[in-house]
Amino acid sequence: MKLSRRGLLQGAAALGSLWAAGCATTPRTSAPKGGGKRILILGGTAFLGPQLVEAARARGHTVTLFNRGKTRPQLFPDVEKLQGDRDPNKGEGLKALEGRTWDAVIDTSGYVPRLVRASAQLLAPHVGQYVFISSISVYKDMSRPGLDETAPVATTSDLANETIGEENYGALKALCEQEAEAAFPGRTTNIRPGLIVGPEDPTQRFTYWPERVARGGEVLAPGDGSDPVQFIDVRDLAEWTLHALDNRDFGVFNAAGPTRPLTVREMLEACKQASQSDATFTWANAAFLEQQKVSGWSDLPVWVPSTGDSAGVGQVSNTRAVARGLKFRPVVDTARDTLTWFRGLTPDQQEKLRKRGGLSPEREREVLAAWHERQARPAQAG
Repeated sequence: MKLSRRGLLQGAAALGSLWAAGCATTPRTSAPKGGGKRILILGGTAFLGPQLVEAARARGHTVTLFNRGKTRPQLFPDVEKLQGDRDPNKGEGLKALEGRTWDAVIDTSGYVPRLVRASAQLLAPHVGQYVFISSISVYKDMSRPGLDETAPVATTSDLANETIGEENYGALKALCEQEAEAAFPGRTTNIRPGLIVGPEDPTQRFTYWPERVARGGEVLAPGDGSDPVQFIDVRDLAEWTLHALDNRDFGVFNAAGPTRPLTVREMLEACKQASQSDATFTWANAAFLEQQKVSGWSDLPVWVPSTGDSAGVGQVSNTRAVARGLKFRPVVDTARDTLTWFRGLTPDQQEKLRKRGGLSPEREREVLAAWHERQARPAQAG
């Protein structure tokens, strides 16, 4: 079962529009009274962005948002908002950022190297730290368990291709990291999350499981339950991003959790605990699922087989970030809060979300029936 780079699109890249030479010395910036910092967030209104705003304000920081004003512009009426475009050739471009000073910038919406270069070079003389939200998709070879921040990253020979697709997403993100570091040498924090999950995630990349398990009954589950899985609650990612910013932790950090290895069985049992449902799990092996054209990560989210070119997907090393204070809440809490959020959506919103990933109830029943038929054949033959 081959996992394409498209399957690893996560973080802000899956949450909305993909479009949504630096100074060598640290600029002198003065923090506002009370010890708080002035923080610019590029993006700030989709999924991770609002959590960053809340985490920053809880720490006493002053936040400014820069975006196109198209995604939930009503959020944070008391926060300064600058409108423009990441592309300096579109509309007013980056003009709203000119002549302004901040202590740090958090880039949640950088996917194209040219655009990250434009913002980073403009801000470098006036900002102390550039925090770039990247992705573990940058790694060239995801077949090796235990990848750390020193592992080779993906490359592309087609530098003019800015169309983000399954084959170049990781390479483009890696180039974005390099542009940030080039503009802010020694002052860049590149955070590589794994799958980002939790309340307000407008995909089915994790939400499928707590919602499906809560409905109870027989649940199609992938593999034998022992495959490792990794993800990070969006709130934990936001908290640690601000922690790294406050502590000026520069360099590259993998942000995939939890702290100890987690199996897909443990994840599903946590979902069951969160909803107290009567769900039972029927485990079907990867070869059968492939025959049934049931794909890991999309049809059965979070999971991929821990073999072949996807063997390292659920086993990325987070040792460096954990040593710098990254913490993960219990999986059951993430599952419970995600389910509570999902249940608060309108029926139309729920249905729209279900169509973005996971198996439909009808398709799940078909696959379960095929599995039971296959399991019954040896007994019938005897």
